Amino acid sequence: MTSTQPTLPSEILEQQLLQEDALLRGHFRLSSGLHSDTYVQCARFLRRPDLAAPAAAELARQIQQAGLQPDVVVGPAMGGVVIGYELARQLGVPGIFTERDDSGQMTLRRGFTVEPGQKIVIAEDVVTTGKSTKEVARVLEELGAKVLAVASLIDRTSGKADLSFPNFALLPVSAATYAPDDCPLCRAGIPVVKPGSRPEKAFS
Repeated sequence: MTSTQPTLPSEILEQQLLQEDALLRGHFRLSSGLHSDTYVQCARFLRRPDLAAPAAAELARQIQQAGLQPDVVVGPAMGGVVIGYELARQLGVPGIFTERDDSGQMTLRRGFTVEPGQKIVIAEDVVTTGKSTKEVARVLEELGAKVLAVASLIDRTSGKADLSFPNFALLPVSAATYAPDDCPLCRAGIPVVKPGSRPEKAFS
Protein backbone atom coordinates (compact mmCIF):
# COMPACT_ATOMS: atom_id res chain seq x y z
CA MET A 1 0.00 0.00 0.00
CA THR A 2 1.29 3.44 -0.85
CA SER A 3 -1.44 5.71 0.48
CA THR A 4 -0.64 7.54 3.71
CA GLN A 5 -4.30 8.29 4.39
CA PRO A 6 -5.79 6.13 7.15
CA THR A 7 -8.36 3.62 5.96
CA LEU A 8 -10.02 3.88 9.38
CA PRO A 9 -9.78 7.42 10.81
CA SER A 10 -9.50 7.57 14.60
CA GLU A 11 -12.74 9.53 14.92
CA ILE A 12 -14.63 6.76 13.12
CA LEU A 13 -13.08 4.11 15.36
CA GLU A 14 -14.00 6.13 18.44
CA GLN A 15 -17.61 6.35 17.27
CA GLN A 16 -17.69 2.59 16.72
CA LEU A 17 -16.21 1.88 20.15
CA LEU A 18 -18.78 4.14 21.80
CA GLN A 19 -21.64 2.55 19.87
CA GLU A 20 -20.52 -0.92 20.96
CA ASP A 21 -20.10 0.16 24.61
CA ALA A 22 -16.44 -0.74 24.28
CA LEU A 23 -15.38 2.75 25.41
CA LEU A 24 -17.16 3.97 28.54
CA ARG A 25 -17.03 7.22 30.48
CA GLY A 26 -17.98 7.40 34.16
CA HIS A 27 -16.43 6.13 37.42
CA PHE A 28 -14.70 2.75 37.26
CA ARG A 29 -12.49 0.56 39.40
CA LEU A 30 -9.73 -0.91 37.25
CA SER A 31 -8.05 -4.29 37.62
CA SER A 32 -5.10 -2.48 39.22
CA GLY A 33 -7.41 -1.23 41.99
CA LEU A 34 -7.13 2.37 40.80
CA HIS A 35 -10.21 4.40 39.93
CA SER A 36 -10.68 6.02 36.52
CA ASP A 37 -13.09 8.16 34.54
CA THR A 38 -12.68 5.92 31.48
CA TYR A 39 -13.01 2.20 30.89
CA VAL A 40 -12.17 0.24 27.77
CA GLN A 41 -13.60 -3.20 27.00
CA CYS A 42 -12.42 -3.97 23.49
CA ALA A 43 -13.98 -7.45 23.53
CA ARG A 44 -17.33 -5.79 22.85
CA PHE A 45 -15.85 -4.23 19.72
CA LEU A 46 -13.88 -7.29 18.61
CA ARG A 47 -16.96 -9.54 18.81
CA ARG A 48 -17.94 -7.86 15.52
CA PRO A 49 -15.81 -9.30 12.68
CA ASP A 50 -17.09 -6.54 10.41
CA LEU A 51 -15.48 -3.99 12.74
CA ALA A 52 -12.40 -5.98 13.77
CA ALA A 53 -11.24 -6.68 10.21
CA PRO A 54 -11.05 -3.03 9.03
CA ALA A 55 -9.31 -2.04 12.29
CA ALA A 56 -6.70 -4.77 11.88
CA ALA A 57 -6.30 -3.81 8.22
CA GLU A 58 -5.45 -0.25 9.24
CA LEU A 59 -2.89 -1.50 11.76
CA ALA A 60 -1.39 -3.76 9.10
CA ARG A 61 -1.22 -0.81 6.69
CA GLN A 62 0.62 1.33 9.24
CA ILE A 63 3.08 -1.45 10.03
CA GLN A 64 3.82 -2.05 6.36
CA GLN A 65 4.00 1.68 5.68
CA ALA A 66 6.77 1.84 8.29
CA GLY A 67 8.69 -0.81 6.36
CA LEU A 68 8.18 -3.53 8.96
CA GLN A 69 7.48 -7.12 7.98
CA PRO A 70 7.03 -9.52 10.90
CA ASP A 71 7.35 -13.27 10.69
CA VAL A 72 4.82 -13.83 13.48
CA VAL A 73 2.20 -11.84 15.39
CA VAL A 74 2.01 -12.57 19.12
CA GLY A 75 -0.75 -11.36 21.44
CA PRO A 76 -1.13 -11.82 25.19
CA ALA A 77 -4.23 -13.73 26.26
CA MET A 78 -6.93 -12.84 26.56
CA GLY A 79 -7.11 -9.33 25.10
CA GLY A 80 -4.57 -9.85 22.35
CA VAL A 81 -5.94 -13.12 20.98
CA VAL A 82 -8.65 -11.85 18.62
CA ILE A 83 -6.88 -8.73 17.36
CA GLY A 84 -3.64 -10.72 17.08
CA TYR A 85 -5.28 -13.39 14.96
CA GLU A 86 -6.91 -10.85 12.65
CA LEU A 87 -3.74 -8.75 12.36
CA ALA A 88 -1.77 -11.90 11.50
CA ARG A 89 -4.33 -12.74 8.84
CA GLN A 90 -4.04 -9.27 7.34
CA LEU A 91 -0.23 -9.49 7.32
CA GLY A 92 -0.23 -13.06 5.96
CA VAL A 93 1.79 -14.54 8.84
CA PRO A 94 1.07 -16.98 11.72
CA GLY A 95 -0.62 -15.62 14.84
CA ILE A 96 0.00 -17.10 18.28
CA PHE A 97 -0.51 -15.95 21.85
CA THR A 98 1.17 -15.95 25.24
CA GLU A 99 -0.65 -16.68 28.47
CA ARG A 100 0.10 -16.88 32.17
CA ASP A 101 1.14 -20.14 33.80
CA ASP A 102 0.02 -21.30 37.23
CA SER A 103 2.57 -19.02 38.87
CA GLY A 104 1.30 -15.98 36.99
CA GLN A 105 4.29 -15.74 34.66
CA MET A 106 3.74 -14.87 31.00
CA THR A 107 4.84 -17.72 28.75
CA LEU A 108 4.25 -19.55 25.48
CA ARG A 109 2.18 -22.71 25.88
CA ARG A 110 0.09 -25.06 23.69
CA GLY A 111 3.11 -25.99 21.60
CA PHE A 112 3.63 -22.41 20.40
CA THR A 113 7.26 -21.48 19.73
CA VAL A 114 9.28 -18.72 18.13
CA GLU A 115 12.67 -19.20 16.55
CA PRO A 116 15.85 -17.18 17.17
CA GLY A 117 15.97 -14.26 14.77
CA GLN A 118 12.25 -14.23 14.00
CA LYS A 119 10.72 -10.77 13.78
CA ILE A 120 7.63 -10.25 15.93
CA VAL A 121 4.83 -7.73 16.20
CA ILE A 122 3.01 -7.85 19.54
CA ALA A 123 -0.75 -7.31 19.23
CA GLU A 124 -2.85 -5.84 22.04
CA ASP A 125 -6.45 -4.73 22.20
CA VAL A 126 -5.47 -1.88 24.52
CA VAL A 127 -2.13 -0.78 25.92
CA THR A 128 -2.98 0.38 29.44
CA THR A 129 0.41 0.75 31.13
CA GLY A 130 2.67 -1.21 28.78
CA LYS A 131 3.35 -3.80 31.49
CA SER A 132 1.90 -6.82 29.67
CA THR A 133 3.55 -5.70 26.42
CA LYS A 134 6.93 -5.64 28.15
CA GLU A 135 6.27 -9.07 29.68
CA VAL A 136 5.51 -10.54 26.26
CA ALA A 137 8.56 -8.85 24.75
CA ARG A 138 10.79 -10.30 27.47
CA VAL A 139 9.51 -13.84 26.81
CA LEU A 140 10.12 -13.48 23.08
CA GLU A 141 13.53 -11.85 23.40
CA GLU A 142 14.70 -14.55 25.82
CA LEU A 143 13.94 -17.03 23.03
CA GLY A 144 16.07 -15.00 20.62
CA ALA A 145 13.28 -13.30 18.67
CA LYS A 146 13.28 -9.61 17.76
CA VAL A 147 10.29 -7.45 18.67
CA LEU A 148 9.62 -4.95 15.89
CA ALA A 149 6.65 -3.12 17.42
CA VAL A 150 3.43 -3.34 19.37
CA ALA A 151 0.14 -2.71 17.57
CA SER A 152 -3.11 -1.99 19.39
CA LEU A 153 -6.57 -0.60 18.88
CA ILE A 154 -6.21 1.79 21.82
CA ASP A 155 -3.27 3.32 23.65
CA ARG A 156 -4.42 4.49 27.07
CA THR A 157 -0.93 5.85 27.81
CA SER A 158 -1.17 8.37 24.93
CA GLY A 159 2.31 7.33 23.81
CA LYS A 160 3.87 7.33 27.29
CA ALA A 161 4.30 3.58 27.74
CA ASP A 162 8.13 3.83 27.72
CA LEU A 163 8.61 0.97 25.27
CA SER A 164 11.89 0.22 23.51
CA PHE A 165 10.14 -0.35 20.16
CA PRO A 166 7.51 1.49 18.07
CA ASN A 167 3.95 1.69 19.34
CA PHE A 168 1.25 1.65 16.65
CA ALA A 169 -2.21 2.49 17.98
CA LEU A 170 -5.38 3.49 16.15
CA LEU A 171 -6.78 5.61 18.98
CA PRO A 172 -4.93 7.35 21.82
CA VAL A 173 -7.18 7.69 24.86
CA SER A 174 -6.42 10.01 27.76
CA ALA A 175 -7.84 8.53 30.94
CA ALA A 176 -7.48 9.98 34.41
CA THR A 177 -6.65 7.50 37.18
CA TYR A 178 -6.87 8.04 40.93
CA ALA A 179 -5.92 6.22 44.10
CA PRO A 180 -9.12 4.97 45.80
CA ASP A 181 -8.49 7.14 48.87
CA ASP A 182 -7.90 10.26 46.78
CA CYS A 183 -10.55 10.00 44.07
CA PRO A 184 -12.54 13.14 43.18
CA LEU A 185 -15.25 10.95 41.63
CA CYS A 186 -15.73 9.22 44.99
CA ARG A 187 -15.83 12.59 46.75
CA ALA A 188 -18.48 13.72 44.29
CA GLY A 189 -20.62 10.75 45.31
CA ILE A 190 -20.55 9.08 41.89
CA PRO A 191 -21.02 5.31 42.33
CA VAL A 192 -18.00 3.25 41.28
CA VAL A 193 -18.46 0.40 38.80
CA LYS A 194 -16.23 -2.68 38.41
CA PRO A 195 -16.87 -3.60 34.74
CA GLY A 196 -13.87 -5.83 34.02
CA SER A 197 -13.42 -9.57 33.73
CA ARG A 198 -11.43 -10.22 36.91
CA PRO A 199 -13.32 -11.40 40.00
CA GLU A 200 -13.78 -9.21 43.04
CA LYS A 201 -11.34 -11.36 45.04
CA ALA A 202 -8.58 -9.74 42.98
CA PHE A 203 -9.06 -6.68 45.20
CA SER A 204 -9.00 -8.44 48.57
